[in-house]
Amino acid sequence: MAARQAFPRVDRSPRRALAALSLALLPGLAMALGPEDAKGRWLSADGGAVIEFKPCDDKPTALCGRIVWDKDAGKANDTCGIQIAQLDRYENEAWRDGWVYDPRDRKKYKGALRVKSGDLYIRAYIGTEILGQTEQMKRVADLPATPVCKS
Repeated sequence: MAARQAFPRVDRSPRRALAALSLALLPGLAMALGPEDAKGRWLSADGGAVIEFKPCDDKPTALCGRIVWDKDAGKANDTCGIQIAQLDRYENEAWRDGWVYDPRDRKKYKGALRVKSGDLYIRAYIGTEILGQTEQMKRVADLPATPVCKS
């Protein structure tokens, strides 16, 4: 009677190993995000505004963000139409090299923007990116019906 192998035979051919590695990496590649993922409408963390990110009118390779809906539309503190970001370059899974404007304190900061797990993270900072604050936004398909920002 022949001795039974305790473990199945492993095929060590380079082609099979490469094929297995490729299949294992496919889900990660499908999940890789790019510069297009930030484009669209995003609801601010406090739910008070919707910002639309799209190519800048005067610089189509850059990404600009503009408030397209504000819960205070038509009131004295209305921020409709204000541009809150211009980020010039996409690198290392983030939009960078530009500015972020906070209409609450009326100041411009350096900025970075990333999309992770379906949410948008916009970071405003002074000096280096590590010294800043991040706001998380959720994607929205449609603007709330009221109030309406006037064009």
